[in-house]
Amino acid sequence: MRTLVMADVHGGYRGIIQALERADFNKETDRLISLGDIADGWSETPECVDYLLSCKNLIAIRGNHDMWCRNWLMFGEVQRIWKNQGGANTIDAYDRVFTNLGFEARDVYMEKHTNFFKNQITHYVDHQNRGFVHGGFTSKKGLGHEAYESNYFWDRDLWSLALLSDGKEPVKGAESIRRFERHSEIFVGHNTTLRHDTDKPMKKCNVWNLDTGGGYDGKITVMDVNTKEYWQSDLMDEL
Repeated sequence: MRTLVMADVHGGYRGIIQALERADFNKETDRLISLGDIADGWSETPECVDYLLSCKNLIAIRGNHDMWCRNWLMFGEVQRIWKNQGGANTIDAYDRVFTNLGFEARDVYMEKHTNFFKNQITHYVDHQNRGFVHGGFTSKKGLGHEAYESNYFWDRDLWSLALLSDGKEPVKGAESIRRFERHSEIFVGHNTTLRHDTDKPMKKCNVWNLDTGGGYDGKITVMDVNTKEYWQSDLMDEL
């Protein structure tokens, strides 16, 4: 079994399919870790969820956009910030799907997708102490020790800390403030590499950033966790 990881697809179904086909992904035997933000942005969030639900060995981590979508599906909550940041496209996408379904089929479909977002996890740590999270964490003890769950999908300071610390030795004899060192490696999204003028995955210290702008005009990236080989979609605005 290979373990592949991807981040921040934002409704880009065509990008998911293209990147995973290029990775020769096998839905039956490979493990796929999604770092969150499946929803919002491009116009095919329902198709993205349908595909991920068909993957036998999926680990689905929650992103901040997924939380907004979850709250809409479960409670009808529509925040203005969510609508303005891609949520309107998600609502339209589900309306499009619903027009082709009868009432009973619509209820079944809605329940399936609501459960997908409801059952996403906040983080994952594998047997090699590699951490997977959408945003980051603030606890010096590492993943699993946050006082506030929302930090896992909102935090950007972990990536900023890795950027600042890259190439520098930790202070000897002092309790580490470089919290990413609690794990052998950490894989995050939520911080698009387009801000660093690249659509390629970035590594700083032991932190891999896989948000390569799939929700914008960048690419969706799929990486093999062990080998670090990666595959990408074409530019999303061209798809």
